[in-house]
Amino acid sequence: MTHDEQGAREPSPSGGRTQPEEADRLRAMLRDPAYLRALVFSALIGVPVSLLAFWFLAALHQLEHALWADLPDALGWDTPPWWWPLPLLAVAGVCVGLVVRHLPGAGGHVPAAGLHAPGMSASALPGVVLAAFASLPLGATLGPEAPLIAFGGGLAMLFARLARAPTTPQSAALLGAAGAAAALPAIFGNPLIGAVILIEVAGVGGPRLFAVMLPALLSSGVGSLVFTGFGRWTGLSTGGLSLRLGVPTPHIDAGDVVWSVLLAVAIGIAVHLVMNTGRLAAVFVAGRPVTRTALCALGAGVCGTVYTLVTDRNPADVASSGQATLAGLAQDPHAWGVGALIAVLLCKGAAYALCLGSLRGGPIFPALFLGAAAGVLVAPLPGLGVVPGLAAGMAAAGGAALRLPVSSAVLVVLLLGQAEMTPVVLLAAVVGFATVELLPPGRAVPPVGKPTEAAAPGAPGAPGAPGAPGAPEARTGSAGGGAGSV
Repeated sequence: MTHDEQGAREPSPSGGRTQPEEADRLRAMLRDPAYLRALVFSALIGVPVSLLAFWFLAALHQLEHALWADLPDALGWDTPPWWWPLPLLAVAGVCVGLVVRHLPGAGGHVPAAGLHAPGMSASALPGVVLAAFASLPLGATLGPEAPLIAFGGGLAMLFARLARAPTTPQSAALLGAAGAAAALPAIFGNPLIGAVILIEVAGVGGPRLFAVMLPALLSSGVGSLVFTGFGRWTGLSTGGLSLRLGVPTPHIDAGDVVWSVLLAVAIGIAVHLVMNTGRLAAVFVAGRPVTRTALCALGAGVCGTVYTLVTDRNPADVASSGQATLAGLAQDPHAWGVGALIAVLLCKGAAYALCLGSLRGGPIFPALFLGAAAGVLVAPLPGLGVVPGLAAGMAAAGGAALRLPVSSAVLVVLLLGQAEMTPVVLLAAVVGFATVELLPPGRAVPPVGKPTEAAAPGAPGAPGAPGAPGAPEARTGSAGGGAGSV
């Protein structure tokens, strides 16, 4: 036996399998008629899922604009008055509480638990849609990505049911990932970001990684084309996130690296505190979902009110996902004074924590905005600067809040639109993530609301499955989440 043959047959460090065996398994999987049918079905469902997700996001965006821009303008205000968030968020809290109490699926998972791998059943779709429309346009300090993941995965399962396609736990996971990937491209402006996020959320590797991501990438590409076409044909906007920096990009130096590490540690500690507060809010809400959800939502409205009274700025800076405000901050960071930055960090951070435990949405956008605001605030430090501070802040906050360092780094690099800050982004994302991982875990997020229909054993959402209530906690996920959560 030659040395090469002996080396090829030696067990690999991961799992004891050799590389040829892994390659054979991958080829066998790609030749499996059942898997090929799943690929074709994933491409087909990418079209209707993307169409429905486009209208879902466009409706959310238009309703938010109507409530926070058109209606105040019609009433004679250039910007919403200081009390504007209070009634809107009170209504949001009552509506979400009713959805949690009465509809299957509780309107989607509690955002304080992080992002979850696709696994939402079709029966939970009405609750997901109603909770998203009650939360996001009315001023929840959350983003649309978590409802979209649930929406896309649920639609994929619904179409599979309507087509009477036979499903197994494995095919259900594939279809859920494909549906989620088809729904995500328009938010981030790039279909690859959604695919990368799903890679880390699913937490799989080896052949399983290819099994999940090939349908996801295929459906995501189809979805991106649909979003692009309908955006041009209809003239409607879904509020996709893209940044145009209003200041020149400098070259990285030693000061940028040192300050980025220190900033990432500080942001990691702060984000950990915010997320833990959100989990405590989720524990508080679980006992009486309607009343206590309304109280937490109203508390978030008070944060926006206090911010406006202190700074005389738009309460939407606090009572929103931060998607549009982040673009404005990147375009003109010097328009924000030190007092306004400190006020928005404190008030939006508090509102974010309350919404994480009570309303429905995703954790990405507010975390990116808070990280960007912190980076701009410390930008005058000797040897730093606005662009490195902005990049490091966003990457550290994303890595700490989501515990998805790769996704956070890719997202920030693509948002910035240039690779100059990539080393700082990667360093900050890893340090922010590691800081949170080294801190004590917080409280578990309790299950709330009515369960969805019983899932097949081992399927996403089934008892004991990754990400299901009662599944063992994974330290790399948020407290209370399983291996399928972040």
